Amino acid sequence: MIENIKFNKDGLIPVVVQDVLTNEILMLAYMNEEAYTLTLETDIMHYWSRSRQELWKKGETSGCYQYLKEMRLDCDNDTILVKVEQVGSACHTGKGSCFFNVIKEKMGDIVEEDILRELYNVALDRKNNPKEGSYTNYLLNKGMDKILKKLGEESAEIIIAAKNEKKEEIVYETGDFLYHLIVLLVERGITLDEIFDELKGRR
Repeated sequence: MIENIKFNKDGLIPVVVQDVLTNEILMLAYMNEEAYTLTLETDIMHYWSRSRQELWKKGETSGCYQYLKEMRLDCDNDTILVKVEQVGSACHTGKGSCFFNVIKEKMGDIVEEDILRELYNVALDRKNNPKEGSYTNYLLNKGMDKILKKLGEESAEIIIAAKNEKKEEIVYETGDFLYHLIVLLVERGITLDEIFDELKGRR
């Protein structure tokens, strides 16, 4: 496949790095032929550092390794997309993704699936990067019994609200239930794509 890759005049190709669990874009890096070959041989992401002008094994100093799960070449053969299992933070700043500087954000245009993904990504980030005072971290630290207890409580609240024909309460308690359900999925390592695929298969 390397013979099909169009490296630029500097012998590099841009690599878009995506989290295999959440589909979040983590970073943009570059590979030369050596980095490309080592990545495929070891299943650990290797890049070429343009600032240091040297081969770069992601996580070698920070411990935040990226394990290769999938690699694709775009239609022009000049950009690579990889899906990785990210250990720790992808960004050198400690952020989960390098793309945290918002230039423009129109929340009103977010579709329903995106809202669930955003909620999932926040819960996953709390698991990987605990934050003091976070309720999500409180649940995760308490463990599965606590998460299941909350799910049971929220489902009971939905039933009571429905029985009393209180629409606003049904909506509110369903929101709480979905949040705790997502925390459960994160804790068990289940992605939203797996849930969506299951639902699509039932059509």
